[in-house]
Amino acid sequence: MKLPKLALSAALISALLAGHAVADDLVQPTSVYSATFDYCQDDSQPSPSDLPVQPAPQVQPQARVSTGAGCTSGCASNNCASNNCSSNGCSSNSCSNRGSNRGCSSCGCQTDACGCSSGLGLGLACMCSDGCEYKLFNETCSGINVGGWASFGYHDESTMLFNNRPDQLAAHQMWLFAEKVADGGDCCWDWGFRADLMYGLDAQDTQAFGNNPGNWDFQNGFDHGSYGWALPQLYVEADRGDLNVKAGHFYTIAGYETVGAPGNFFYSHSYTMVNSEPFTHTGVLATYSVSDCLDVYAGWTLGWDTGFDQLGNGSSFLGGFSYDVNDDTSLTYITTFGDLGWRGDGYSHSIVIDTQLSCELQYVLQSDLVQTDGGVDQVGINQYLFYDLNDCWKAGGRVEWWKSSGQSSYEVTGGLNWFVHPNVTVRPEVRHQWVPGLGTDQTILACDAIFTF
Repeated sequence: MKLPKLALSAALISALLAGHAVADDLVQPTSVYSATFDYCQDDSQPSPSDLPVQPAPQVQPQARVSTGAGCTSGCASNNCASNNCSSNGCSSNSCSNRGSNRGCSSCGCQTDACGCSSGLGLGLACMCSDGCEYKLFNETCSGINVGGWASFGYHDESTMLFNNRPDQLAAHQMWLFAEKVADGGDCCWDWGFRADLMYGLDAQDTQAFGNNPGNWDFQNGFDHGSYGWALPQLYVEADRGDLNVKAGHFYTIAGYETVGAPGNFFYSHSYTMVNSEPFTHTGVLATYSVSDCLDVYAGWTLGWDTGFDQLGNGSSFLGGFSYDVNDDTSLTYITTFGDLGWRGDGYSHSIVIDTQLSCELQYVLQSDLVQTDGGVDQVGINQYLFYDLNDCWKAGGRVEWWKSSGQSSYEVTGGLNWFVHPNVTVRPEVRHQWVPGLGTDQTILACDAIFTF
């Protein structure tokens, strides 16, 4: 069965590549503009060619501000995408904002004015829309923003890690959120909040399963067969100057992958993320920006995966730091220790090194460790490599080793992100996973689509 699956996986990727190869011949160059000419002129007016030449306007140097995303000053304007500002400053607004770290790095914009490049000669034409991102609700004058996404996917075998309903088109996440981001100045406080509601196949993996049954969204009538509802976040926050404090039910800050589909390159998740990291917490978390390069986190929670409930004597520390080594490399260390609730007394940490190797190439190294009094020792090492083919396509790979109580599991995943539109991303992938101690060996074909609003 391996050869047919590998052949099918190659065909899947080849079809995506070849299916759009013709687009290079269909895209109109941006150097071609429609123009109209008025050949009628009042004889009493001088010819434009007879007018004196006006001097070119003087362009003021662009203001540079500290972004907190790196150790050098960034751009005052938002022409480029996030993490686009560097010592070279902003380039033109040709850079796309689709995906993470799209288009710009310390090298500036890597594409031409139309946002397309050759895609390594693979025929990956820029078949995506340059239209504006659609928002279901506009941000209110008071700064309240309402949005969300819907993700649908198919996988031919179960990974047992979120994607556990094979051979069916699944509605994984129907997500709605409302938020107001707290953004206080140096002399005054500002307040904010966030509330999330989700329905879908991923709900039971997203609920506060570290609770006592019947509390918040865990075993409290929220499930409907394999589908269900979840309330993954509900918190308030206050912000002043370099200090931000949030209190309530919120996502963990540990690890590289996230629960929400738009925050991940891959459709599937790693062993490490699912088994060795919390998803959510209930408690208080403070973030203090020591400098443009260093953020420090410190807080208290009711343990792992709780929603306004305490399992046993759950009480643990959550904190760490994030340090920008230079413009292209960051180091993040996050730890939890104490009574972790359903995981018992113990210690965990997640270390993530994220570096931009070139204008198009990004590398991420993650290492997690969990040790608890229940005798469950876990360690994981994940490596990610991403390459921006052009503004519409991004390729990525993930290699993982994860060990729990002496038994090792492995997985290798390769895939593409097709940014069809600022609101639409398609993520095909091929995943191979194996556990020698259990004799399991699987090759899994999968693809999903995310629609944001």
